[in-house]
Amino acid sequence: MIDADAPTPRSQLLMSGEPTTGAVQRYLNALAGDQPAEPIVRALLDRSARRLHLLCANLLHRNYARLTLPPLNLQADELLSAVVERLLKAMRSVRPQTVRQFFALVNQHMRWELNDLARRLDEQPAAIALQEGMAPAPDSSGSVLTPDGRRMLEAIDRLPEEEREVFGLVRVQGLTQREAGEVLDVSAKTVQRRLNRSLLLLAKQLDDLRPT
Repeated sequence: MIDADAPTPRSQLLMSGEPTTGAVQRYLNALAGDQPAEPIVRALLDRSARRLHLLCANLLHRNYARLTLPPLNLQADELLSAVVERLLKAMRSVRPQTVRQFFALVNQHMRWELNDLARRLDEQPAAIALQEGMAPAPDSSGSVLTPDGRRMLEAIDRLPEEEREVFGLVRVQGLTQREAGEVLDVSAKTVQRRLNRSLLLLAKQLDDLRPT
């Protein structure tokens, strides 16, 4: 158990055999004490790095593969570094108190980073892509770099809070419904209902993107 009034060495907080959600809550509890925050935040992100790296790799190679091609050639390690930098800055003023709030913060900054990357690439002159030997991506590529891709991200951001939270945990961060239920302190059936509602709302908002 962490004594909030005593120094908290990194070795005391880092418990490799502990589940990620339990370890995250341990760090968040330590942040509520009077110890210097930055070393705890860095240790928290270090402990979460494997989960965050897996998430970055899944996002890039399953849903945002075009970002890994020229001219960006983005790799999961680079995306992870950018997200960690965002989180270090954000947690100077934002202090999540629960695992649920921490995952929501992570999910938010991952979406923002991908949006920024897509926007910057779209703003580059088309000649750059041609010089790299790239052909314009078809609308059906599923890339976030297309207007349709940006619409999908915006539609996710417009979901009601509960549905957006579940969608982010399960479909973006890769948690199982049971794990998401533990984070949110609800049953797996509740997670399933919220996920189904999120998918229905997204389908309704993006109905014109369905293949004909």
